[in-house]
Amino acid sequence: MKIFKVHILKSSLLKYTYQNITHLFLLSCWFIFCNGCYSFKDVSIPPEVKTVKINYFENRARIVNPQLGQLLTDKVRQKIINQTRLTQTNNDEAHYDISGQITDYYVTTSGISGQRAATNRLNVSIKLIFKNRLDDKKNFEADLNRNFDFDASLSLQQAESQLTPLVVQNFTDEIFNRIFSNW
Repeated sequence: MKIFKVHILKSSLLKYTYQNITHLFLLSCWFIFCNGCYSFKDVSIPPEVKTVKINYFENRARIVNPQLGQLLTDKVRQKIINQTRLTQTNNDEAHYDISGQITDYYVTTSGISGQRAATNRLNVSIKLIFKNRLDDKKNFEADLNRNFDFDASLSLQQAESQLTPLVVQNFTDEIFNRIFSNW
């Protein structure tokens, strides 16, 4: 009877192992198949769109980080020129017109430890304005908001030196995705 139980146990384990191997094989085949026939579209631009005008992101926040508007504008321009086929122009008749404003920039306390602020949060808001001169139905405005936590022992200037590159990168990616991605 022991031999019979051991044989059943071995048989069950082998069956279980074969099922796992079969599932892994099928899953691998599915990934290979899907990878070969489907890809995510990072950029979606109609063929008739050729030009883009990227305006300066003006800083109208209560607290002004003097570098933020220029850094954001430059980074958005760089990303669009490097990752699309669009030609940048200053012409008011550009097919795509991108503009925006930094509308809010302030600090709040986000964490307390022992009756003292332990973590502060930099809150940044941007109003994005997109105009498609070839299809007015695609025009939109969007309010983009991001929060960036930092140690409360840092001054705002110290935090800005650390966070500004992250703020710029996050907003640049979000602006790009809102305009050019199909998701």
